Amino acid sequence: MLIPHDTRIALDTVVDLMNTAPEGGRGEGLGDIAALYAFVRGHDVSGVGELGEPDLRAVRDVRNRFADVFSAPDARTAADLINQLVAAAGTTPQLTDHDGYDWHVHYFAPGASVADHLAADCGMALAFIVVAGEQDRLRRCEAPDCGRAFVDLSRNRSRRYCDSRTCGNRLHVAAYRARRKEAAAR
Repeated sequence: MLIPHDTRIALDTVVDLMNTAPEGGRGEGLGDIAALYAFVRGHDVSGVGELGEPDLRAVRDVRNRFADVFSAPDARTAADLINQLVAAAGTTPQLTDHDGYDWHVHYFAPGASVADHLAADCGMALAFIVVAGEQDRLRRCEAPDCGRAFVDLSRNRSRRYCDSRTCGNRLHVAAYRARRKEAAAR
């Protein structure tokens, strides 16, 4: 699956945003304005000015709406959710070539809030996945105590864990130990 650079960045951003949610024993990753600023800086979200509590609440709401897209039972439901997100953000597609990147499209309107910026750009990246018929690539980690979001970009769509070095390896080691214990008990 060929994904343009800007779409890949937006997919990474939506996944990281979703994984700030307080789930699976994790605390709130966007607990305050400083955490929101850190997220914005860490993801090079352009055009962001002064942030306040309304921005924090709005970004958390967008995050929850992205989670609904990931858990949508079918493409039509995902498309409806994405359409609502993108329409509410007031998208204004623009070609741009900033920061050393070749031409790409920004979907957020000039002067948009950070929540609308994320909803527009990340929503359009999710739209790209749905249009490509690849909604099943929007996943949650199968580790019982995790549930982090990820986009499975493996060739054979076989990725099951958010990180094979942590969740995947931990479950494989546990299964190996259980088999050894069972074999020893015989």
